[in-house]
Amino acid sequence: MNIALIGYGKMGKMIEQIALSRGHKIVSIIDIDNPNDYDTDAFRSADVAIEFTAPQVAYSNYLKAWQQGVKVVSGSTGWLKDHGDDVRRACTQEGKTLFWASNFSLGVAIFSAVNRYLARIMNQFDTYDVTMSETHHIHKLDAPSGTAITLAEQIIDEIGRKDKWELTQTIRYDELTGNAVSTEETANPSEKSVPITSIREGEVPGIHSVTYDSDADKITITHDAHSRKGFALGAVLAAEYTAQHQGLLTTSDLFKF
Repeated sequence: MNIALIGYGKMGKMIEQIALSRGHKIVSIIDIDNPNDYDTDAFRSADVAIEFTAPQVAYSNYLKAWQQGVKVVSGSTGWLKDHGDDVRRACTQEGKTLFWASNFSLGVAIFSAVNRYLARIMNQFDTYDVTMSETHHIHKLDAPSGTAITLAEQIIDEIGRKDKWELTQTIRYDELTGNAVSTEETANPSEKSVPITSIREGEVPGIHSVTYDSDADKITITHDAHSRKGFALGAVLAAEYTAQHQGLLTTSDLFKF
């Protein structure tokens, strides 16, 4: 399979390694130094483009790739609020293809299924209140993470006493000293919200925890990524799937559980 890479940071380079190890060919790499290389025969030869960039440019990258007739797999987050309707219309009515996930890790897909199942159970027990936390490296721009939002929305879908999520605390640690350099906190979160704490520290690939707490006890589930390798492998698996499918695709299409 021919793969184009859009974004060539740490994730892009790891995706390249895994794609090559699985027998695929990288035919085009687009990064900040060559943003106009979409309109090339090399890019058009790609069966799928894998895109990991920034929230403010992700949607325009989709449009540029689609204009060249190339399907897209994307792990960029933060664009859904402004462009979600446009993307859904393009993929359902205009023949475009996007496989999007806030997290491509198999472990996160399993964790997500457990999260939804646990929320369905906890809907019956209002003595437990639910909170969430997510920790990522200091270079991550958006907060809360796309994965945290996805998990929170699953909880809201299953628990009738919750109707929204709120970013209630943000903590950022200094890269050199390890000390907390900035903390923002919401004083009075709504009782009907799922509170999320976002932490930015070191080079953490990603930790997500969901906690149900009561006077009697506490239940916590956690996914702790050891490296970006799981995300990169999932993105390549998604590209292999996307090459044979069309429309708006997600990890629920790829992982059947």
